[in-house]
Parts: sequence; structure tokens; C-alpha cells
Amino acid sequence: MLETDVAIIGCGLAGSTAAAMLGRAGIATVVVDPHTEYPPDFRCEKLDGSQIAALEKTGLAGPILSKGTMNSRIQVVRGGRVVDNKPRRQCNILYNTMVNAMRGEIPQSVERVTDKVTDVTNSAERQTLILSSGETVSARLVIFASGLNVALRESLGIELKMISADHSVSIGFDIAPTDGGEFDFEALTYFSERAADRLAYLALFPIGSVKRANLFVYRDMTDPWLVAFRKEPRNALETLVPKLARIIGDFEVTDTPKIRPVDLVTAGGHIQPGVVLVGDAFGTSCPAAGTGCNKVFTDVERLCHAYVPAWLATPGMDADKIAAFYEDPEKLAADTQSRAKAFRLKSLSTEKGLTWSARRRGRYFWHLTIGTLRRLREGGGTHLPGHVVAGRSGTRKAHG
Repeated sequence: MLETDVAIIGCGLAGSTAAAMLGRAGIATVVVDPHTEYPPDFRCEKLDGSQIAALEKTGLAGPILSKGTMNSRIQVVRGGRVVDNKPRRQCNILYNTMVNAMRGEIPQSVERVTDKVTDVTNSAERQTLILSSGETVSARLVIFASGLNVALRESLGIELKMISADHSVSIGFDIAPTDGGEFDFEALTYFSERAADRLAYLALFPIGSVKRANLFVYRDMTDPWLVAFRKEPRNALETLVPKLARIIGDFEVTDTPKIRPVDLVTAGGHIQPGVVLVGDAFGTSCPAAGTGCNKVFTDVERLCHAYVPAWLATPGMDADKIAAFYEDPEKLAADTQSRAKAFRLKSLSTEKGLTWSARRRGRYFWHLTIGTLRRLREGGGTHLPGHVVAGRSGTRKAHG
């Protein structure tokens, strides 16, 4: 039996960040995960300014950001035209690259066990993990960072409460100019033109020498458009964003797209002695809303800085201790903001009533005005953004 103060189940982004933070703090920690190296997995592929700020609070930002590709400006497309080219700090990085970089920051003092947890028993004093190999781990505290692991939840009576089934679908793929050249833009976000499209937005951004695309739609997996997209992604994309080629030039999808449906769920019955849930294990987020990493880094930073050291400094690990983490104001704010943004963006993208149509129109004129003022301030002349569109070799006038 391995004995430790903290055992972490799962070494994805939440688990590896917690292991790195606790190891650096000198807290005896064991992390259990079936993979020696985190495999390719389509999840978060970019960190915006707020997510970078949350990551910086963990003290682990430097090594992660160094593995990504930074961009400093993003073109904004609304109503089928470029309305702004705004400064924006963003780090673009594949999820498995980010997780493996974080794993590299886990100190050697943290014991890593390549195995799968099959059962958990808990109490107000010590917790026991049963591994598939038959080994056991005894810890004062167990951190669940294993996502939606149904079997382990059921062993403790922790529920999965559905908030929004089939909330959104995320699609990731590489995109390139058909002529073999390079795109002239650094990064671009193309927002929905019509509510009937059920499109949140298409984000294009660089990862190394590749231009990556993340597409977020509100459809179920049997939707005819998704069926068509699997067969002919280039053609299906053109039906959804017909003015894209006019803006960026002719393009092709250069790899097999990854498609990931998302349900919004949260935990129930989770306030238990000796066990705490972080990241997706506590509650999922909508990738389109871009709040998943905010939740992960906020959960782990608050837990490892504000709670674990204090919990370990006093006897026992009862449910009252654990409850304090779930009531943390910063955690509550991150969870509330994530859920609110998920529903607000879906309504803004799909609702057809006059109120939501007016809000979409208002956003178009807001971005157009801000973009025009920015262009004038930066010495770009009097042309409104979108009157001249960047192609791949110089500029060309947009149609319409």
C-alpha cells in the first residue's frame, strides 16, 4: 500500500496542474493515471487573456506558454465582413501538448502511478483507492480530476445532474490555402450571420506553421449538416459560412476533423469527507463559451493554495472542510460565469425573436464602430474595416 497525504485521480489538465502545485509546495502527493504520456485529445486549443491570467495564478504559466504559438491580433467578422482587427493576447496550443507540458512541471517528489483506479472508499480520516493491478493507495485527501468517470462516482454516490443535453458541438480541423501559399491574417473569428445556421462562431488561429480551425455549432449529432460535414467538410463549411472564402481566399480542409458533442452537467451529492472534485469532474463547460480553462485553473489554484495546506495542518478530513472549497467566492464566480455565458451565447446565436435579432444587430454595429475608431487611431485611414479584405497576396476588394 502506498501512503500519502494527497492522491490525485487523473492527470489531464486539472490533475497535472494540481500535482505540479502540490509537489512544488512540498506536499506528499501520488497521482494515478493510465497514460505515461497524455494522448491526442480534441479539447481546448487556445488560451485567451483571461485564461492566461488564471493560469498565471498557479505559478506555472511560463512553461506552458512557451510551448504554444502566441498571436497578438484577431480579425473579427460579423455580417460577412471584417469589422475589426483588434489587439488580443492569445496562446494557441493543442490540448495534449499543454497537458504534457504541465506534466513536465510535476516534481520528482510526486509519485506517479501508471494504472487505473477501479474503486474508492472514503471516511473522515483516510481514503483508499483500489487500482486495477490490485495495489492500493491510502491518502488523507483524494482529488477527483478524472472528468466524467461514472463508475467511480457511483461508488461514492455522487450524481451527474444534467443541465443541458446536447448543448453544443465542437469541431476541430486544419485549414490551408488551396494554392499552397499562406493566409495573410494572423487570427480570425467569424461570427454567425443567421440564427437559422445555429452557429456560434468559427475561430482560425496559428499553431506552429499550421492554421487551426475551431468551429462551434448548436446541433445534435444526427443533424443533416453534421452528416454532410463528415463526408465533405470543405463543402459543408461553405454552406455554413458562405462568405469565408471571399475574406480569406480559397481554402481546403487538410486533415480529418475531430467532432466532440458536449452536455452541460454538474455534480450532486459531492460534499463528502475526504474527496474533492475539480474541473470537468465537478461540472462541464461549453467550449464555445471559452470558459473551461478558467474553471480548471481557478478550481486548482484555489484548492491547492487556499485549502489543501490548511486541511492537512489539522486532524481529519470531514465534509465540512470539503464544503468550504465549493463555497469559495472565486470558484463560485467562475462556475456562475461559465454557465451564464454558455446559455447567453447559445441564445444570441440561435434565438429568432425580435429581441435577440436586435442584440445581434447591436453587436455588429458595436464592433463596426469600435473597429473603425481603432483603425483611425492606428493611422489606418478612413476606410471602414471590411471595405478592403485581406486575401493571401495583397489586398482585394470584397464583394457586396
